[in-house]
Amino acid sequence: MNITFPGESSEYRAARNRLLDEEINLRRAMESVAAARRNLPPGGPIPEDYVFDALDSTGILIKIKLSQLFGPGQDSLVIYNFMFPRQPQDERPAPTQGATAQLKREDTPCPSCTALLDSLDRTAKHLVDAGLNFVVIAKAPIDRIVTYARERGWSNLRLLSAANNNFKRDYHAESPEGFQLPLITVFRRDGDQVRHFWTSEMLFAPSDPGQDPRHNGTIEQIWNLFDFTPEGRPASWHEQVDYDCCHHDTKTYDDLRLITS
Repeated sequence: MNITFPGESSEYRAARNRLLDEEINLRRAMESVAAARRNLPPGGPIPEDYVFDALDSTGILIKIKLSQLFGPGQDSLVIYNFMFPRQPQDERPAPTQGATAQLKREDTPCPSCTALLDSLDRTAKHLVDAGLNFVVIAKAPIDRIVTYARERGWSNLRLLSAANNNFKRDYHAESPEGFQLPLITVFRRDGDQVRHFWTSEMLFAPSDPGQDPRHNGTIEQIWNLFDFTPEGRPASWHEQVDYDCCHHDTKTYDDLRLITS
């Protein structure tokens, strides 16, 4: 390629071209892994048609089976296992406002899951339109999950509770001690049968020194953006439920809206 940017040195261009070759090889490797994933043989059938708790549009408690999460002609189901409650050793601050703030910290949601779901809430409607079944399942009671979603402003995520079944334990999204784990789990409908297809098992594999497990790495928007920078991923920062830096001053925002409208 013959691309240059203003003021760059020949040393920079040579190094950038070498890096570009590595990026292309990474892309090819990602495509190869995706193809190998698609070609997996059939996984095991679900041991039971798990029944989850949900709320309908009027706020009434309803029960929904795993097999009912597949839309007509849509045979793949992607589940994000939301860590709500968080792991007990997670000492990051809990929510400070709303009903969720009244819970004990160990009963509140994981801040990292919250950050990821903040972005996936806007993505969810695109997934649905493209024909993909996508749901978020937590262990907390459904009323707590829906309350927190309202407090966060989530409006597109399909939220379910596994509080009354063994789904998370059976599919390793819950440790033997009962701790929640942030796995992505994919199921495939094969005729009248539902089979496990794939789970983000790198969470359980050894990671190289200083590296994140990256089990959900390809959809982690925040951390992937850091990878584009000279500093890389910050070593002493982690997602929070809320940030002191980012509260809008209501009067200033309203004044700006009036000026620009």
